[in-house]
Amino acid sequence: MDLGLKGKRALVTGSTAGIGLATARALAAEGAHVTLNGRTQARVDSALEKLKRELPAATVAGIAADLAGAEGCRRLISQLPEVDVLVNNLGIFEPKPFEAITDPDWLRFFETNVLSGIRLSRHYVGGMRSRNWGRIVFVSSESGLQIPAEMIHYGMTKTAQLAVARGLAETLAGTGVTVNSVLPGPTASEGVGGFVAQLAKSRGVDAATVEREFFATARPSSVLKRFATPEEVAAMIAYVCSVPASATTGAALRVDGGVVRSIA
Repeated sequence: MDLGLKGKRALVTGSTAGIGLATARALAAEGAHVTLNGRTQARVDSALEKLKRELPAATVAGIAADLAGAEGCRRLISQLPEVDVLVNNLGIFEPKPFEAITDPDWLRFFETNVLSGIRLSRHYVGGMRSRNWGRIVFVSSESGLQIPAEMIHYGMTKTAQLAVARGLAETLAGTGVTVNSVLPGPTASEGVGGFVAQLAKSRGVDAATVEREFFATARPSSVLKRFATPEEVAAMIAYVCSVPASATTGAALRVDGGVVRSIA
């Protein structure tokens, strides 16, 4: 399927690894002109080198900016004033008991996971509206529907993203600009992979054992019974960024491996 993205300008935040990098790769493979983003120049350069090696004909660039704050968003926007596709992928997570989650923790998670996408969407949506074409995607999580007891502050931000995406879609009714959320389930991203490996080492078992136990105890409702790959999630994101996905807007699309026990 031709996704119709050739020549479209795309920005994927938090895209030096994991779902973000896989999404950037998928969009670049479709001919989009993709800008990567990460907090440090070294991470951005490394990701760019990898993509250019894998896709020699692709048009890719990178901007180092910490989007967890307003200044970082301003710096990125000054270097990239217009885009056709915005994937708000930046996000942090951290298991922590509720009683130990401080006010600064709550604010840090909200500003990183929610406000970064709000700030960028607020800027780029005007150009999309004037051109009557655009795609905005918020990478949320199944944790936005089933708040994990071990990281309530993270779940809160993922629910907030769903609300922002749906509300923004409503404001763009009747235009050629779509706004959607994509909800990954447990995914073998860089952070998760490192956490699993560390836990396996501390217990003297292999990563496969930790993975099996995770789905038996922490996510027993999973139908997939394994971590999704970043590429599996990126495939859904790339589709909703496409021209053929023009009738999909205001939606929360799950790539959760069936963790959420709902057919709607």
